[in-house]
Amino acid sequence: MNYRGKYNIFDAGRISTYPLNTRSNKVTLDDLVSLADVGKLHIDLPKKTRSDIEAVASAVLSARNADKPVILFTGAHLIKNGMGPLLAELVDRRLITLVAGNAATAIHDFELALIGQTSENVPNALGKGRFGMAREFAYINAAVSLGDEEELGFGESLGRMICESAFAAKVFERASGNNRPGAFKHSEVSVLAACYRNNIPFTVHAGIGTDVIDQHESFDGRTKGGCSGRDFLIYTYEITRLVEGGVVLNIGSAVTGPEVLLKAVSMAANVGNIPKNIVTADFDIREHNPESMTDEATAGYYFRDQKSIVTRIPQAFVGSRAFYVQGNQKQTFPSLFKMIIEEV
Repeated sequence: MNYRGKYNIFDAGRISTYPLNTRSNKVTLDDLVSLADVGKLHIDLPKKTRSDIEAVASAVLSARNADKPVILFTGAHLIKNGMGPLLAELVDRRLITLVAGNAATAIHDFELALIGQTSENVPNALGKGRFGMAREFAYINAAVSLGDEEELGFGESLGRMICESAFAAKVFERASGNNRPGAFKHSEVSVLAACYRNNIPFTVHAGIGTDVIDQHESFDGRTKGGCSGRDFLIYTYEITRLVEGGVVLNIGSAVTGPEVLLKAVSMAANVGNIPKNIVTADFDIREHNPESMTDEATAGYYFRDQKSIVTRIPQAFVGSRAFYVQGNQKQTFPSLFKMIIEEV
């Protein structure tokens, strides 16, 4: 990026990189949970948690049977925890109408699709100045740059790179010249790919300086912001479809997901598409005290997911219900998946 102001800036051209497949990772394909694995998982959840998950699963199925939206916003850990194949299965069955996440969510999915591994061993790399320095992150930046030129969204650009060889060839040419990788060998585990194949949006809600792709010389904040900005409008359009009901799930996103939803429902209501009879559900591991939502002296007051997803939004719109599903998402999300699939 060029700069003509009066301050000193870091020269990203000095950054050195290394091949992604030489990196120490904590998650491999063997750690992912497949459809066949779900029945073998030992799931031990409290009765209330199971009851809440059953209610959410029922709401998802009711919404889809009535052709109403089911929107899922997830933090990056759902992918890191091996749940991507389950989410991709829900997309393939068209039980989810939009998947959203931060840029890290998309980055972990990209890594799995490309090399079948993800979740860098950060302490091992940080002190050596190698954290986030894999050269293949230039492919993401190039895909977003090309997508921005074609006025696409962030998630759509990455999904197209994974699924369409012609687009991928342009990306690789732009990012690495003649030093091109092979195809994405593990696209079957990619949520980005599942969404692109099914014409279901995967929207990426990105910040600047928040992701490893921002550390590279190939990073361009204008293209990242442009593509992510389009994704926000795609997401908000889906929110406008909640006028007759639907479901919004927030899986482990403490700030970004709740804040994006809060702005989107306000925009939808502003133009007359007021959500009604919706079900919101927040899946997280922290305790939830409803009384904290109005007490600024408590830590819970500042938990954006509990305040927006569980309290403010459902209270604002007629006929809406909310659930807080407390527990480890390695237990709660497979439970939700299993209940939905069994009913289907």
